[in-house]
Amino acid sequence: MKLGFCAQNYSEKPLEEVAKMVADKGYEALEIATYDGNGQCDAAEMLKDGKGREMKKMVESHGLFISALSNHADSLLIMGPYGDDTDGIYKGTKEEKIKFGTESLLNSARLANELEVPVVIGFTGIENFGRYFPFPYAQGWKACESSFIDLFGPVLDKFKEYGVKFAVEPHPNNFMYDLHTCKRAIELVDNHPCLGVNLDPANIIYLGLYVETFIDEMGERIFAVHAKDAEMVAHNMGKGGVLMQGEWQRLDRAFRFRIPGWGNVNWKTVITELAMVGYNGVLSYEHEDVTMSRADGVDKVLDFLKPLLIHAPYEGRKDKLFTGI
Repeated sequence: MKLGFCAQNYSEKPLEEVAKMVADKGYEALEIATYDGNGQCDAAEMLKDGKGREMKKMVESHGLFISALSNHADSLLIMGPYGDDTDGIYKGTKEEKIKFGTESLLNSARLANELEVPVVIGFTGIENFGRYFPFPYAQGWKACESSFIDLFGPVLDKFKEYGVKFAVEPHPNNFMYDLHTCKRAIELVDNHPCLGVNLDPANIIYLGLYVETFIDEMGERIFAVHAKDAEMVAHNMGKGGVLMQGEWQRLDRAFRFRIPGWGNVNWKTVITELAMVGYNGVLSYEHEDVTMSRADGVDKVLDFLKPLLIHAPYEGRKDKLFTGI
């Protein structure tokens, strides 16, 4: 396993400046945003005249490699919501938003193919996340299944054509948000080889799930991992619960995103389970911790997480004492 860095943590800085900074600190890989207007990498532009290959050379010149491309923002538009909630991503009709999100995601896949990057991370979106709740229509979630098949089936076939995998990040306001919906989504597209997940432990514990169980159940469908933690703020939980509304910076929030080591995720067991299911990829540090600066996180995450990473699987023992043979 290796420790990577989400370049979008510093979206206001040029990509090369971020690459140099994190390489000098000791990070080993970059996840690069390719959704529209991210400020660092325009996928459509990078597909012209070998610009993408030049970007890859620049990243590698700092001793890093590109572990994944991120299309979180635009891919959300494919299943919605389609109203003013997402006008900040792209303003248009439902049909225009679907087209924009789909084309942006496929551009990311084309760029990943050119850069020999194995995975694009994103969201599915969902037109109305309230359908997760059984009242007033218990079949509400199931009613979204046909939209998922129609919208993402062709996308996944294009990903297969490009030799790239799509790692959906389970998250509220998405069709895939917990263990059951992730498994069901894969079933709906006939176990398509290009559909898997980006494991973000913070999003998993947000909903009261066990990260370790999620890892064991999803196994080889874990295509990427975010190093992000979360804190269930015990002294606020009785007031607001996990679905509390309001700004992330609210002092009385019952849930906060944190940097690894400062929340409730048990990173030793998470890393152990990842190793047990055969994951030997990158853990990309994503900073959404509103309690401290990104600069604090850069150093603290490196010091905390890097010593915990498992670098190779167990090689086995053949002696009589261990095997009984």
